[in-house]
Amino acid sequence: MNWQLMLTDPEGEPRPFVIPQFMFPYRSAKARQALDYWTGVFPNAAPGTIVGYEPGQGQPERTILFSDFRLAGQWFSAMDSGAQLPEGWEFNEAVSLVVECAEQTEIDHYWAALSAVPEAEQCGWCKDRFGVSWQIVPQNMDELMARPGAYQEMLAMKKLVIADF
Repeated sequence: MNWQLMLTDPEGEPRPFVIPQFMFPYRSAKARQALDYWTGVFPNAAPGTIVGYEPGQGQPERTILFSDFRLAGQWFSAMDSGAQLPEGWEFNEAVSLVVECAEQTEIDHYWAALSAVPEAEQCGWCKDRFGVSWQIVPQNMDELMARPGAYQEMLAMKKLVIADF
């Protein structure tokens, strides 16, 4: 677990006390791509502060030193690592983001936008083009799982289909 302490602009828009952080692998320059993509997928989404590496710091163009952004009203932060990390480092399922959907059309929208690795799909979990894991689930998942046979139905699904519970 890593922690990054941030100082925010007291005259700017307030930020929550704890903000999830995405650190993209060394020299990948994918933080900006992810930020641009994700803010186009979610409602009430927008970039906040974006600070790039200065020329001459050995990073590719458009590489982010620090950024924050909103997805569905929730604040996140992203950066491209300035330090070389072990080879092959990437995001994994140890951390995933849950998107609770009110209806099947929402599930379908987020699944189409975020699922980019078919072999990672299982029980409402998917992985996007940046390697970040997402759980696209109905808001009433507890109610659906209380139905007889629901667990077995869910195990057979990739994208969750409310009508199939």
